[in-house]
Amino acid sequence: MKITLEPGRCVGAGHCVLSAPEVFDQDESDGVVILLDTEPDAALADAVHEAADLCPARAILVGGEDGTP
Repeated sequence: MKITLEPGRCVGAGHCVLSAPEVFDQDESDGVVILLDTEPDAALADAVHEAADLCPARAILVGGEDGTP
């Protein structure tokens, strides 16, 4: 699994941090998502997919092991 972000789309809702705090954080000044781990362990896959699904701005992109969406 490979994660990429589109931070310009982020609205700072924070669902990603609540869903997968090991993978996502937020900038303290503006709340924009920060990616802590671009290729998290498979054990975090459900949490990462939940974060992407809950993101109201669709700023989180989750690809397969080969990097494809």
